[in-house]
Amino acid sequence: MVIRVQREDFDVGAELAALTRGKTGIGGVASFIGLVRDVAGGAAVGAMTLEHYPGMTERQLTAIAEEARRRWPLEDVLIIHRFGRLLPGDRIVLVATASAHREAAFASCAFLIDWLKTKAPFWKLEETPKGARWVEAEMSDDAAAARWTQD
Repeated sequence: MVIRVQREDFDVGAELAALTRGKTGIGGVASFIGLVRDVAGGAAVGAMTLEHYPGMTERQLTAIAEEARRRWPLEDVLIIHRFGRLLPGDRIVLVATASAHREAAFASCAFLIDWLKTKAPFWKLEETPKGARWVEAEMSDDAAAARWTQD
């Protein structure tokens, strides 16, 4: 399991190759790459700054990844999340799951990104022509995460 919170960009191909290297039991890899958009909430976005609490963030990401491993038969999990000032088109996050079968890889990858959006301690500040604004949680993100709640 690889969990990294970093300022620098990442190479998606190199990261996915490292995830699977030498693991011949993997039959499928599912991945999600999150990017900075140039429009949000109907306003132009010139940049976005992501803040986090070092230490706490890594612990929470690890806990989320461990929950995915409890729910699905995964060979490996990769989460890379950036922080700092990012421009439109920049990569923010890479989530990848590897499993013997595609169903587990797809479901666990969706679970991870849904839970990251609602449970990971990141704060986003968007720069717009009207000034900077903190990004509020969206009901659609909460609804997506709620589908994974176990009774």
